[in-house]
Amino acid sequence: MTDKTMTPEDVVSRLRSGMTLGIGGWGSRRKPMALVRALLRSDITDLTVISYGGPDVGLLAAAGRIRTLVAAFATLDSIPLEPHFRAARQRGAFELREIDEAMFMWGLQAAANRLPFLPVRSGLGSDVMRVNPGLKTVTSPYADGETFVAVPALRMDAALVHLHRADRLGNGQYLGPDPYFDDLFCEAADSAYVSCERLVDDFATAAPQTLLVARHAVTGVVEAPNGAHFTSCVPDYGRDEPFQKLYATTPWAEFAERFLSGDEKAYQSAVESWHEEQQ
Repeated sequence: MTDKTMTPEDVVSRLRSGMTLGIGGWGSRRKPMALVRALLRSDITDLTVISYGGPDVGLLAAAGRIRTLVAAFATLDSIPLEPHFRAARQRGAFELREIDEAMFMWGLQAAANRLPFLPVRSGLGSDVMRVNPGLKTVTSPYADGETFVAVPALRMDAALVHLHRADRLGNGQYLGPDPYFDDLFCEAADSAYVSCERLVDDFATAAPQTLLVARHAVTGVVEAPNGAHFTSCVPDYGRDEPFQKLYATTPWAEFAERFLSGDEKAYQSAVESWHEEQQ
């Protein structure tokens, strides 16, 4: 079996400008932030990003890397609207395709199952149809004749997700309260990269229901301790609320200069120094 371990830089070297990139997690929870920061250190741009949006979207939008965003929301959870996303959207920096949470999930399901679309009731009678004029409806071929929204598959060139544990073969485990559809992101993409808090030798004693991602859907694995920071990665750590507030209230150029001008080790060190200054 193949050892799929990589560095963040290895992952980014396999990405290209113009790709459709899925990013797992949910809002400001268990986002693959170390991989997003590595992406920011590259010159990759013109991305179509598919995400239950959080600071991943905010960082990429502020840096001008997004051409099109497909999202149900962009939030920091404890801060309702992601401020750097909002600023970029208000200046018309990218196209937004906004669908509701259920439609997003079914789009992932369709892509994971290699279907062109799935029929759903979500969206009918709502402004989702108005703001997405490209969405189409289908009629049931059976006696009920019911009309559904035909949610298109959210296919991706690549996906990035962050899990609590993984092995070198690409199997991934979550230990928190929610899988956040990370398995669907991996299944819906042509290639998928999993960062994790810790690599383990095997999952022989793991509860089967926690084994979220299977190796057949994973291209590469990155050990990235604290790699979801500043989002939460419960039970390993919670959201860094003071730092998130700093991120949300600091002009982008100032934040990027202090925290994003070096590699991941430099980022973690800068965060530690900032916390020491607050004491």
